Amino acid sequence: MSRPLIAVAGRIAAAGRVSRSAIAFAGRVYLDAVLRAGGEPVTLSPRELRPEDATNLLSRFDGLVLMGGADVDPHLYGQTRQSHVYGVNTEQDHFEMALVHAAIEAKMPTLAVCRGIQLVNVALGGTLIQHIADIPGVLDHAPSKFPAGQEYALHDVRIRKGTKLSAAMGTTTARVASFHHQGLDVIGRGLKVTATSSDGLVEGLEHTGAGQWLIGVQWHPEDTAASDPHQQALYDRLVERSTR
Repeated sequence: MSRPLIAVAGRIAAAGRVSRSAIAFAGRVYLDAVLRAGGEPVTLSPRELRPEDATNLLSRFDGLVLMGGADVDPHLYGQTRQSHVYGVNTEQDHFEMALVHAAIEAKMPTLAVCRGIQLVNVALGGTLIQHIADIPGVLDHAPSKFPAGQEYALHDVRIRKGTKLSAAMGTTTARVASFHHQGLDVIGRGLKVTATSSDGLVEGLEHTGAGQWLIGVQWHPEDTAASDPHQQALYDRLVERSTR
């Protein structure tokens, strides 16, 4: 049986010594997690997409992954950009938002990771906390000395029983790899909270529509998926749902 094709919304990076032109890429840990799950990951190059273009593009695939990355443009959720916001790329935002809407319309299995959960929330009318470190008592959600030292911060999350997230992971508690400085604030249309950290920040969302399997997590399951079966299970369930 052929592997389900999993579209991974790619990023653009500047030219360098390895490539004389800008490159479209996806993180290897995401691709490896999809491969372990039995899927075939395909990196999509960011570009301008009209709604019908996004629909036609995704019709070739069986599932979708939205990766972590730089911050979503605050103007897209009605706010002025604050000083801690970095790496904004409006073309990337609109590219991924078009994919989100097309995936929901097609009821395509979708896993949205870190920036991905934030992008989904904004695409559906929600808002973000631009810098969670400004909140008193917040946990460390990113390593303090990156790129030196740890690649991510570790903390616990509680997952609501009876959600698609708890069913996918097979647990209601998890130790997760975290690397973000923003968080979810107002929750978008058709979404519900499925997980939180002990400081009260939202760590998981899912779409409530009939027949939808759209799960978002604020952490990075792919970072520890090779050694943590609960994290790998998210990619396993994505590929399982994507099998036609």
